[in-house]
Amino acid sequence: MRNTEEIWRLVDERQQPFIELSDTVWGMPELAYNEHQSVAEHKKVLDAQGFRITENVAGIPTAIMGEAGEDGPVIAILGEYDALPGLSQEAGVAEHRPIPGDGHGHGCGHNLLGSGAMLAAAAVKDYLAQNGIKGRVRYYGCPAEEGGAAKAFMVRSGAFKDVDIAISWHPAPFAAVNEANSLANTRIDFTFVGRSSHAAAAPHLGRSALDAIELMNVGVNYMREHMPSDARIHYAYLDAGGIAPNVVQGKATIRYLVRSNDLPGLRSLVERVRKIADGAALMTETTVTTKTVSAVSNLLGNTPLERAMQNNLDRLGPPPFDDADRAFAAEIQKTLSDEDIASAFKRMGVPVRKGVPLADEIIPLEAKGAAMVGSTDVGDVSWVVPTVQARGATYAIGTPGHSWQLTAQGKSPLAHKGMVHVAKIMAGVAVDALTDPKLIEAAQADLAARTAENPYVCPLPDDLQPPIHMGKK
Repeated sequence: MRNTEEIWRLVDERQQPFIELSDTVWGMPELAYNEHQSVAEHKKVLDAQGFRITENVAGIPTAIMGEAGEDGPVIAILGEYDALPGLSQEAGVAEHRPIPGDGHGHGCGHNLLGSGAMLAAAAVKDYLAQNGIKGRVRYYGCPAEEGGAAKAFMVRSGAFKDVDIAISWHPAPFAAVNEANSLANTRIDFTFVGRSSHAAAAPHLGRSALDAIELMNVGVNYMREHMPSDARIHYAYLDAGGIAPNVVQGKATIRYLVRSNDLPGLRSLVERVRKIADGAALMTETTVTTKTVSAVSNLLGNTPLERAMQNNLDRLGPPPFDDADRAFAAEIQKTLSDEDIASAFKRMGVPVRKGVPLADEIIPLEAKGAAMVGSTDVGDVSWVVPTVQARGATYAIGTPGHSWQLTAQGKSPLAHKGMVHVAKIMAGVAVDALTDPKLIEAAQADLAARTAENPYVCPLPDDLQPPIHMGKK
């Protein structure tokens, strides 16, 4: 208990620079791999806090690592700071009011995610120094979680090879241990090349790349009936071949996003989608080439670390929201549907409660929510390092992820309180591991058991480099 109280006190004492960092990053939303201003701000704070800094991690200009301490176990605390397109929004306003500019916004709370993780790392750094404990804490600034798979590239480069455990979090409506449930995925561009011709005067001479894509989509749609119910396949046209209907489109490109419950399932689905693309090319007498853009693994849980995190949550209790926080959250809820709000409770596996705008409870570890699953590149870290994640209560219950409502709450006092609260949880788990070698041993044994029959194979092609220009216009 003394250790916990001390590390929580250190978080409280050091919170202000990290709240300011979070607000600064909120005001400079940058897309995947282009977080140059954001990482510069993170570097500035790491330097001020006395971390040893490594830049250009895994050859990614916007990835950074700060380390403190000597010898002993290595504890990694993971942060992010990438934004999303189309989610610009004025802060603190419960109505849709975009800010003039490029339209980007922190609609997933990553401005909080990076700052809160660094706050936890800074508190652990000071705890090590003040108590003369051997050990190292690292803050990993990880870009491009939104579709860029940066952590997968970082894992492949060996950036986590000497890490003993990894800790992270994500903004959420509730305070809880994050259930280790995500989908492995990959993004692949399919480019079909045929032959252009005059669509009226010489249609017989044309071979339509657009027809090939449409046939591919039909084939994949028929495949959906015959794939696991928890798998997902999405697509978007990158180049439909032009806007002239009297021209047979000679080249067209479509991006497919394939998701599966685990890596073996992902590989099987991708093989089937590729066969459908080959069939579409055969039917249209076109050729098809593919380019993998990114890929991530599914999350692996870690029971010993999850129990340690739940223990910290139960002792600390929910965030200290006040009446003003609840009033603002209630205004946000007025912009949401009853279904939005009910869905948030169901996702956490707890009864729906009306008239509750903010989390006032800790979700039990045994609560199992409805299966509404996305993907994250934290998954790749979890295959090579025992990993645990928290949910930090930083926004009104029912707020959809990737929404203007979430952006609107990103600089609010309630978000700041939730960020500091979850930093205490992460720092508490780190201290538990640093002061109890048996926790690290148990966590590593758990990971070894989970991967014994299915060792990690990076889903990225060996020759694929980080797509550092993907977010540029």
